[in-house]
Amino acid sequence: MSSSSIGQRYVFTSFGESHGRCIGAVVDGCPAGLELEEKDIQKMLDLRKPGQSVITTQRKEEDKVEILSGVFRGYTTGAPITMVIWNQDQRSRDYENLTLRPRPGHSDYPAYVKYNGFNDHRGGGRFSGRLTATFVMAGAIAKKLLSQTIQVDTYSYTCQVGKIKMSGQAASKMKSSIYSNEVRCPDPKIAEKMRATILAAKRSGDSVGGIIESITTNLPVGLGEPIFGSLESDLSKALFSIPAVKGVEFGSGFYGSTLHGSENNDEFITKNGKIVTRTNNAGGILGGISTGMPLVLRVAFKPASSIAKKQHTVDVKTKKPVSLIVQGRHDPCVVPRAPPVVDSLVSVVLVDHALRAGFIRPVIR
Repeated sequence: MSSSSIGQRYVFTSFGESHGRCIGAVVDGCPAGLELEEKDIQKMLDLRKPGQSVITTQRKEEDKVEILSGVFRGYTTGAPITMVIWNQDQRSRDYENLTLRPRPGHSDYPAYVKYNGFNDHRGGGRFSGRLTATFVMAGAIAKKLLSQTIQVDTYSYTCQVGKIKMSGQAASKMKSSIYSNEVRCPDPKIAEKMRATILAAKRSGDSVGGIIESITTNLPVGLGEPIFGSLESDLSKALFSIPAVKGVEFGSGFYGSTLHGSENNDEFITKNGKIVTRTNNAGGILGGISTGMPLVLRVAFKPASSIAKKQHTVDVKTKKPVSLIVQGRHDPCVVPRAPPVVDSLVSVVLVDHALRAGFIRPVIR
């Protein structure tokens, strides 16, 4: 597992397995002088933790974070910040019969081959969505750092579950309503329809996917390092690290490919003495560099792979066909728990680029 770190100046390393003793994060490069307590991180962790409603997994994890290093007298010291969460509610017996029977849709088979069977397969091990809690640990710090230094704000919400969609235009006006319901959709009427879709899939032993939209405001112009370190490149790399993510688009995205240039181009105008664009089909990025307009991206999640329906696979030793029903407690839709995870990885990438570009200094004064 040699690719567990991301970032150049704000370096985040994730560690642990789904059913191991703990999961955790190390953040190296956070400036000294940021006021930080465990409750700052816990607030975001509580938004993604399991067992909060009937539409999520019933695995009961407190997800209580402990800061082991890098914070002294309530402020970051500039040293690496190490954080852990101790796993408490593993049911590893649910995975005993899956060692040689890879679950459809999961990483079981390629992981078994790559690591010659030595990987921890329980609950998906290193490939589990459980590890997204480590993303939130690092992201909570990044999000606070961005807010307090350059007043950047990121918020993400569910804009689609299955075929149920909401209109994104009103989302900024309903930002305070994102966490007012289980689905994390700021439109309460659409949220109820999404909830019904998830529960219908759950009753039938199935799952459903969806889309998270993320908006970041007040970004300075100039974040991003073309060519291979462009803002879009680094954000995409981070977001594709979330299990179940199968698509990322910016601005008009795939829809933009159906338009003419005259329709998709964002014309520059002056507003209140500031150069902006009349529209934002670019999603706040041109040439891999932030334009100062809101950063708008969407993340597509596939239906959760662990379902209660009977499925077919093969025994990796005998290569003979077998059937299985996946045991355990699983999300019928992972999307409602994903907004804080998307917020976190977007923030981790943005703060790294802000440090690299000099918008945030090594010491907060």
